[in-house]
Amino acid sequence: MTPFPTRPEQPNPGTPRCSGAPWGGSTTPCEAYRPAHHLPQRAAWLAVLLLACGCALAAQAPLPRPPASYKLLHFPPLRPLQIPKVETVTLPNGMRLLLLEDHELPLVNGSALIRTGNLFDPPGKIGLADIFGQVMRTGGTASRTGEQLDDTLESMAASVETGVDEDLGWATFSCLKQNLPQVLAIYADVLMHPAFRPDKIALAKVQEKGAIARRNDDAAGQASQQFHDLIYGRHDPYGWEPEYATVDAIQRSDLEAFYHRYYFPNNVMLAVWGDFSAPEMKRRLEQAFAAWPRGDRPVPPFPAVAAHYQPGIYTVDRTDVDQTNIRIGQLGGRFDAPDYPALAVMSEILGGGFASRLFETVRTKLGLAYAVGGGWNADYAHPGLFEISASTKSASTVAAIRAIMQQVRALQSSEVSEAELQTAKDQVLNSFVFAFDTRAKTVNRLLRYDYFGYPADFIFQYRDALEKVTRADVLRVAREYLHPDRFAYVVVGNEKQYGQPLAALDLPTRVLDVSIPAEPAPAAAPASAAEIAAAEAALAKARAAMGGAALAALKDETVAGASTIQTPRGPVQVQATTEIVFPGAIRQSLQLPFGTITAYSDGASGWMQTPQGVVPMPPAQEAQFRQESATNVYWTLLHYQDPGYRVRLLAPETVNGRAAQVVQITTQGETFELLLDAASGQVLGKRYRTQAGLPAEVVEYFSDYRPVDGILCAFASRTLRDGKPFSESRITSLKLNTGLLAADLAKKP
Repeated sequence: MTPFPTRPEQPNPGTPRCSGAPWGGSTTPCEAYRPAHHLPQRAAWLAVLLLACGCALAAQAPLPRPPASYKLLHFPPLRPLQIPKVETVTLPNGMRLLLLEDHELPLVNGSALIRTGNLFDPPGKIGLADIFGQVMRTGGTASRTGEQLDDTLESMAASVETGVDEDLGWATFSCLKQNLPQVLAIYADVLMHPAFRPDKIALAKVQEKGAIARRNDDAAGQASQQFHDLIYGRHDPYGWEPEYATVDAIQRSDLEAFYHRYYFPNNVMLAVWGDFSAPEMKRRLEQAFAAWPRGDRPVPPFPAVAAHYQPGIYTVDRTDVDQTNIRIGQLGGRFDAPDYPALAVMSEILGGGFASRLFETVRTKLGLAYAVGGGWNADYAHPGLFEISASTKSASTVAAIRAIMQQVRALQSSEVSEAELQTAKDQVLNSFVFAFDTRAKTVNRLLRYDYFGYPADFIFQYRDALEKVTRADVLRVAREYLHPDRFAYVVVGNEKQYGQPLAALDLPTRVLDVSIPAEPAPAAAPASAAEIAAAEAALAKARAAMGGAALAALKDETVAGASTIQTPRGPVQVQATTEIVFPGAIRQSLQLPFGTITAYSDGASGWMQTPQGVVPMPPAQEAQFRQESATNVYWTLLHYQDPGYRVRLLAPETVNGRAAQVVQITTQGETFELLLDAASGQVLGKRYRTQAGLPAEVVEYFSDYRPVDGILCAFASRTLRDGKPFSESRITSLKLNTGLLAADLAKKP
């Protein structure tokens, strides 16, 4: 895209200027600067007179006329790209350096690439590289914790960060020139002596599990992820995903082994740019990393891409959405492929922007898509994806797919117009200015070229090849590289609302399994007979304390109350009414700041009413309701001896200053613990692990017990998530056995 013309360069604000010039200054400095009230009076009157005359003349002079059409606007050609010379050095320990001086600002930045990546994750421990990249920094070093590093760096407005991507590890630093010695020492310490503290590993694993839990939340993101995983292969490194089990399997020793296998100086390339002298910087870096020994094992090559997918349509039926997200395509290519320049131009014509065929036809003329675009994507070391993405209203799903495919086939049937070709080439060529408009972009691009084995002048080779692309080239690569008969289509939407069934496309159709395997419960030795007997005795005591025979008559309950929930944006007040018909029908109504939400579940299915209407209950909320039903205190005390329940007594604890027995119960796939007062048997709390939102250990503490119809009921509770306050609740009304029926709860408002 052609950059917008910029206004003339403004004068240096530090240089005194005379008034009245464009942009608030003239092109020449005043001989002396003094405020107007210090000027001699005669000079001041003369200045006012000249200003008045100038204004009068300006008012009489005709304004420049704009051109009759934007097509008559002319811009000078872009200046040739000038890449500054980057000095390359190899330290005695094998670390490769790229140094670029930039004295415009008193800043120094560094970026290291390490030849590794999550492609090297062991199959049973997928997610290892991601967790490693995070904990390498948050876990601190042998001499300082991550928090101590944070405090030191923040006091200097500096940063040191690490991470691992698909096919590279990275570590960066940024600081003021004056703080370079201290920051460089921290940077070297992080690279050479990471500590991988257990608490930070645990936190990183919780965050990784949170990402797993949210994997299916966004329909558009789900479509893209499923397309990516499908093309590359769900059982290959390019397409597999972390799961709860693979994250749980990761241990501190795995992070240490990953570090020792891939982090050594002759496997590191470091680019540094900023306000320094290159010889002096080389000396500093050599000194900082002098104690880091060379590695003696070369890193293996990255795995090849297999792409074993079967062509056809792959569907995800989501009844909670009213538009369809579509992904269509195949495997793409690499940047260094001889035909990539022609493929880049083809992509721009097909789906690169507002002037593309997909946008102008599918969106603008036919009105079949909210958004549409895409094209031939490449990567440095392995094939990228040819991907077309679109979102459309549900009823237009089949029509949108047909319109997209018509444009793909049209691109293969005849040459594009000369105007299309020139526009696409201009857009691609003019974007080059943004690749080298800062020293940081320049040195980082050269660093990547070096890392992946590309020539330093690759960008110029690419530009020269782009300029030579012809209409015939575009037609040739469209025919040679695009294979519509082998396309995969990922369609995420509400199938009941499609205007036509997907079968109308006459393509094989398969349903994608997007379920997230449940987090496995920690393995435990079978309970002994003594543990089971002690648990049953403790639960019998609790049943007597909480109501005894009155519990057996419990059929339903209706509870109303108020809760204060802690959120990242502060406390939120919630009014809630919960109705339960035992054993498993629940309806809950929440009055939130943005409106009322009512949800119902019978343990197998449910619905949710929001201010936007009634929708089927999302899987995450359905699982939460099932967990609440399975862990209900009163139902558990009545039925813990039934088949399907397993109980055992755990080690005693102190709960809010009271000696407590801890009974573990497993039923319906849920494992939780009841905290029982050792003296009275009263239920003090409940502990379980939730997968709703971010996975967390939840503890609910009960208090303010009052008898209701012979049953002891807690009118106050306090909840912690992972040991931190989450909510406080108080009941204002509690009714038992009012005659509620499950059919009553199932009625939608």
